[in-house]
Amino acid sequence: MKEIPVAELTMNPMTLIGREWMLITAGNKDRGYNTMTASWGHLGSIWGHSGGMPTSVVYVRPQRYTKEFMDREECYTLSFFSEDYKKQLGYLGSHSGRDGDKVAACGLTPVFDEDCTWFNEAKLVLVCRKLYRAPLVEEGFLDKTVLEDNYPKRDLHDLYIGQILRVLVSDEG
Repeated sequence: MKEIPVAELTMNPMTLIGREWMLITAGNKDRGYNTMTASWGHLGSIWGHSGGMPTSVVYVRPQRYTKEFMDREECYTLSFFSEDYKKQLGYLGSHSGRDGDKVAACGLTPVFDEDCTWFNEAKLVLVCRKLYRAPLVEEGFLDKTVLEDNYPKRDLHDLYIGQILRVLVSDEG
């Protein structure tokens, strides 16, 4: 992986997140880590001056094992893969790290760097520092059909806003 300035990042976030999916990972080698597949999220800018700071917004349901790591750690990573890894991402999104080493089960290689973990097979990695966390609340839904369609059990996500600190791209891509 090589690091590039965030300003050089070119991609379509609707495709990258919504269609290709991503892994949200928090933790490290010493304290442990967990990862989950996500297809909901945002990339953009908020706060700061001169256009705002580059940020990501991710959503994690309360019952997800990864939430424990997201709440505990200062940083998280977003790892994006080629279409060749769709099966592995499907597995990681449907199995819990509480039940075993799901990363090893699908053959991905974790990379441990400082307080972060990402995956060697990724084509793009965003290293993010948490800035804000808040639960989604029922009262916030102006269109109640969104609430009913996505939260029949009322297990609303927590949202996390993170400052994008580093952008890593595959040497092969």
